[in-house]
Amino acid sequence: MDTPDVDEPVFLISAAAELAGMHAQTLRQYDRLGLVIPRRRPGGGRRYSLRDVATLRQIQRMSQDEGINLEGIKRILALQKRVDRLETEVEKLRPRADTGSRIFASGPTGSVVIVERGRRARKDEGRSLVLWRSASRNAQD
Repeated sequence: MDTPDVDEPVFLISAAAELAGMHAQTLRQYDRLGLVIPRRRPGGGRRYSLRDVATLRQIQRMSQDEGINLEGIKRILALQKRVDRLETEVEKLRPRADTGSRIFASGPTGSVVIVERGRRARKDEGRSLVLWRSASRNAQD
């Protein structure tokens, strides 16, 4: 059995509002504020995913139970997305770093790029190089 795609936009605004325990107008307001931005159908209709519904529930909990205003919630959600993105990047880098690659370059957007041993960084990989050595190896040098 296939696992459902949590990012697939399947719910009409009325269904998403019911699942989140909110009024459809609240979802429209959150869309205008940039809190939860659903995908749009060619005719302009909003479609919400399971992830969107979970975020709507999280917004409701933070607003009602914790008393956080919508601007604060917007900031929290943005930081949460950033942390998730950085954790994903770390997980991608970890296996390669554990194999002995210890030279990293900063990419043009600030992303981290691993430079394999014996290779030079390409210009598009960044200009700043960092050589990382573990504390135990530094003690031996």
